[in-house]
Order: sequence, then C-alpha cells, then structure tokens
Amino acid sequence: MTNEQLEKLLSELSLEEKLGQLTQVEANFYLEHTGSDVTGPEANIGLAPDDLKLMGSVLNCVGADNCIQLQKAFMENHPHHIPLLIMQDVIHGYRTQYPVPLGLACSFNDDLTEACARMAAKEASLEGVHVTFGPMVDISRDARWGRCMESCGEDVTLTKRMGSAMVRGFVHDGGENTVASCVKHFCAYGAPEAGRDYNNVELSERTLRQTYLPGYKAALDAGARWIMPSFNSIGHLPMTANGYILKDILRDEWGFDGAIISDYNAYREIQWHGAAESMKDVAEITRHNGVDMEMMSATTFLHSKELLEEGRITMEEINTSVMRILQEKNRLGLFENPYRFADKTAAESYILSTSCRELAQQAAEESAVLLKNEGALLPFGKDMKKLALIGPFAAEKGIKGAWACAGRDEETVSVYEGIKTMLPDVEILVDAGCSYNLLNDTPIDVLTANAERAAALAKEADAVLLCIGEYQDYSGEGNSRCEIRLPLQQRILAEKVLKENPNAAVLLFGGRPQDITDIEPMARAILYMWQPGTMGGAAAARLVFGEVAPSGKLSMTFPRSVGQEPIYYAHQTTGRPVADPNIPGAPFPYTSRYLDMPTSPLYAFGYGLSYTTFEYSPVTLDTDTLTVDGTITASATVKNTGNVTAKESVQFYVRDLIGTVARPVKELKDFKKITLAPGEEIVVSFTITEEDLRYWGKDLTYGSDAGTFHAFIGPDSNTQNYAEFKLVK
Repeated sequence: MTNEQLEKLLSELSLEEKLGQLTQVEANFYLEHTGSDVTGPEANIGLAPDDLKLMGSVLNCVGADNCIQLQKAFMENHPHHIPLLIMQDVIHGYRTQYPVPLGLACSFNDDLTEACARMAAKEASLEGVHVTFGPMVDISRDARWGRCMESCGEDVTLTKRMGSAMVRGFVHDGGENTVASCVKHFCAYGAPEAGRDYNNVELSERTLRQTYLPGYKAALDAGARWIMPSFNSIGHLPMTANGYILKDILRDEWGFDGAIISDYNAYREIQWHGAAESMKDVAEITRHNGVDMEMMSATTFLHSKELLEEGRITMEEINTSVMRILQEKNRLGLFENPYRFADKTAAESYILSTSCRELAQQAAEESAVLLKNEGALLPFGKDMKKLALIGPFAAEKGIKGAWACAGRDEETVSVYEGIKTMLPDVEILVDAGCSYNLLNDTPIDVLTANAERAAALAKEADAVLLCIGEYQDYSGEGNSRCEIRLPLQQRILAEKVLKENPNAAVLLFGGRPQDITDIEPMARAILYMWQPGTMGGAAAARLVFGEVAPSGKLSMTFPRSVGQEPIYYAHQTTGRPVADPNIPGAPFPYTSRYLDMPTSPLYAFGYGLSYTTFEYSPVTLDTDTLTVDGTITASATVKNTGNVTAKESVQFYVRDLIGTVARPVKELKDFKKITLAPGEEIVVSFTITEEDLRYWGKDLTYGSDAGTFHAFIGPDSNTQNYAEFKLVK
C-alpha cells in the first residue's frame, strides 16, 4: 500500500479499531493449542470477545497451520480486514537451536552469527512468524543475572558486532523467508541491582551513553524496525514511562521512526513500581512517552476513550502510533499477503534439515571455550577401549538452552549420543552420579555413596568425561542466582571422580559464567560448552576427540567468587589500585582489594585455549602520531606454533591514558578470526581513527582528547602486548 492509502485506511478506522491496533495479546486467546510459553501473569486483561476482533498483534503462535488458521479467521472478522502481526521470541533458533547468545558470542564470528540468525529466520517465517523479539543487546556484567545467557556478554564492541549480525540475519534486506527484528531491552536491563531480574537500575548518564546505549543504536542501524523498553526503572522511572530515553534520545536524537512495543504486562507494572496511581494514569503516561503497542495488557484499549474526552491525551498521539503499526505491517507486505511466508510443507522440509543441523553444530563447536588443558589431556584419542561418561549431563538432552522457542529436548543430541555415533566401538560406561537440581535435600551420605559408585566406573575406564554444570532452566528470564557455584552434589561427584582417574576431563554446561574454583584445581581439562543447542552432543564429541579444535573466547568474565560480581575487564582504575590483582590483599593495605581473595578474575574476557599454541609478535604501528583526519595501522604477526590447524580470535584493544574523566584500563575496538595451519603465520592489522577514541567527557559531550594511547593486540583482555601512539589536534 502507498502511504496515501495507509492514511486513508487510518481515517476510516473507528477509535476502537485504532486502539486495537495498539494492543497485543497471546495467540491462545484465539487458538486453544498454540504451543505458547507464557512468561508472566496471564490474568484476565479485561477484553470482551468482540474486543478480540480488533487487536493488532499476537505473540506465541507456533506452527504454520496455527498461524494461517488464526490469520484467516481474524481477518474475516475484522471490520477492515487488517491482518494481525505475529510475533515470537526467536532467540537462538526457532526449532533448530544453536547456542544461547552468550555462548554464540564466544565464537567472535560475525559471519557465523549472521548465518545462524538467517537460518532461524527462515524456519520461523515458514512457520508464520513475522517479527522476532530479538536480538537482546543488553550489556551483562553480573553473572547472577539469569538473562545474561540471552545477551552477547559484557563488552560494547562485541555486543554491537554480534547484535548487528543477528539483525542482518533476521531481516536480510527484507527478502524471502525473513522476519523483522525487535531489539531489546531498552535500556540497561543487564545492570539490575544485586543481579536480580526485573530489579531497578542506577547508573550515570555517562555510563548509560558510553556502555549501555551503543548496542541498541547499532542494532537499529543494522535494520531493526522495532524496539522494546525494558522492565527496569532507571533513575527511579520505569522504562516504559521514560520519555527522556524513549522520546528525547530514541526518537529525537537518534531519529528512530519504527515502532515501540512494551514488554509482557509492563504497562500494569508501572503501577506496581509505584509510578502511577491507576491504570488510567498508566494509559496517559505511556501515550505521552512514546510507546506504540502494549503487550498483554489492555490499558490503552480500555482507558483511552475516557482520556480523550477529558483532554488528557490527543487523537494525534493515537494516530501517530497507529500509523507506525500500519507502516510496519505494510513494510512486511502483510496487506498484500497476510500469510507472508507461512508454508507447512516447506517448513517440514527445511526445519531440522541437514543444513540447519550442520550450521547449529558448527556454531556449538566455535562457541565452546577450552578453559584448561593441563598436559594436553584433550583431545582424547579415538583408539581408547573404554570411556566413562559421568555426570548429570552425560546423557541429558536438556542442554539446548533457555528461551528455546519451538525447540524440543527430544530432538537434541546428548553427549552420549554424540560420542556413541562417532565411536560406536568404544565401550561407554554411563552414570549420572547425581542430579542437576540446584536445591537438593538428599542426605550427604547418599550423595557420597552415589559419587563413589560413579568414581568406581571412572577408575576402570581409559578416560573420563565428567559432564556437569547448570541445567538449561536455571538461567534465562526470572532465573537469577545468588550463588553461582556448582550444586553441592556435583562438587562431591567431581571430587570423587577426578581423583580416581588422571585422564579425566570436565565438560561444563551452563548459561552464565559460573564459580568453578571448587573443581578447577582438581580438573586437568575443562571445556565449557555453554547451552549448545540441538547439536550440542555432536559438537562435544568432535571437540573432545579432536575432529575440531576449540576456538571460543569468553564473552563474559569468570569470577573467582560470586562476591566479585559484577566483574568485567573494561573497568576504571581507582585512586588506590592494588599493586598485584592476583594476590589477596594482606600485603597491600588501604588499596582497592579483598582481604581473602585476589581482585583478578579466574578467567578474563576474551580468554580461551586451543589444541595448538599461538605466538604474537610485538605490536607495530605505521606511524605513532594520529591526526583528526588520519589513520594508524596497528599490526602483529600471529603464528601457529603447535601441530594442529586451528582458529584464533585476534583481539585489538585501546587504552586512553588520560581523559577529562576516568577511562577504562582497556576497551575492545576490533577483532578478527583467523585460521592457521601448523607453522603458518599471518600479519593481522587493525585501523585506528580519531573516531575510535571518542567518549562521553566531563561535560557530557562526545569527543576525543589529544594525548597518549596504547594499542594492544593479543589473545585476550589480559594482553600487555602494546605500542604507544599520540593523538594530536
């Protein structure tokens, strides 16, 4: 439709039809069986059956037949036959699951990330989905927060790169088998007090702009047409009612002309925050502050007529939001083809196809991070006779990850299945040893007896793979944890098993950084698989037995203890920095320290081992002086000094030594993933411009300062391999 036709349609709509366009409800309001995963309070939201004929959108409709049936019946009953917009949380795959975003970000591979999102978009669109609530680009620096699994981690540059790649994969220039992208959660949802989901956020505007806003802006620039305000408050104001951020920054400063949709039930939560006296007040507040569509509450629909009569809102405000919704439906071609790409036959042919599984497996392989490999224990040799596969995740299929959309546990490849398929002649001894439950009231003597039984199996095997960690439902929305150690029964199991066989490696699962200091000294090798998706077990088998070398790098810092949280590499120094962050504080009184623990993490951002070794030459610069209009090329030679072909994510960091405000000790600016054969070396170069050195300064203006900088090139954020340059103005 042309814009003139949309304007004409808008003029013909009744007030109730307009308000319906601004309301989204669950698909199960229309269909009895939708496969929906309800995430919040689903009380009666006050809509009558006739009201449901006017809604603008639904969420959680799973299956091409359901979506087609729903759309057909709805349009027949709508006075103007306006199609529904069908939205769904396609986070790390639709039916074929690839690793959770926090894990996928460890691949440091933009192209792979985009390909995964493209695959997910095709599966989802063939099933009838029009818009995905993704990607989530919240910066996550606190492992207690359950939703860190849905983020790209702690770093601004990595989040911008991975988030933009996901958007490009989803929208794919609006071509065939695509979905629109709704970036979330705007903003700073990843910084809740105490790491507790839905909790309040307190941070300065400088931190907001420097650290938390860039990821959202990058995703919008990449093509996202929707944005979702977060549940949290910032500066004591719930984000769904935050006009400064939603209007002044998003609309006016950034020029965003797409649609804003609230999160699930967020309108009613404004009242629960204590920021509005009644739901009628909520309807007024949200209308003035720029939210277009309301998800799973009917505040706008039920109260706007009265607010109009009282002069508290205007018809212009309503029309503006309705036109945005109509325009986004038009962009998707729904007026011409309301079913878009929904095709049951094509979906059945493509979903979980060989190509989808192969891509998901590659993603799981490149996301895994080798944390430790003492004495090159891994990879195991394929010529072994007997393998002990022990732990609650040895044969468990619940490793696909939280927020798995239409993914199914029964379609997931377990570790046992992956290894048995690869090595059918190897005898595999399997014993869970304990449960994966976080809270376990089993007596200690029973836990010990179970662990000793599993340890006896470990003793008689040639090698042991201990599969432990965090179950998929213990991370994700609403699943914050105060303690991020392994559960007691798993710690007991690890202690018993690891001492019985010197050839025992740990395969670790989870959706967040975990405190593994209990087992790290005992384990010779630790491979973190995250929540790896549908092909997780197949990927684990290839990694453990050396068909592919691990190449993942941590997207989020691993603490030594939950007491260090939040912990991240791009921190500022203090006026009293500790002399050695790797030594507990006793030798360094009156410094920024802990008495009982080093301040350094267990594993730093960007860290990850391989089955080979890489050597980095000193950093060289083509000039040590940067002008405002000039560039500097920073280079280092990277050589594979081992005997295995492998991938390496080369990371480029910059430090601004002096600013008008305190600056981070390092900031990731770029990275490149390379593949090197044994003995092969390559020069890896990065370009620096004045724009790369800008930040939000003392007066909250965005710019750079003349002065001295360090350019680092290395394998992780701990690198001290740098060259110095100056910016002159």
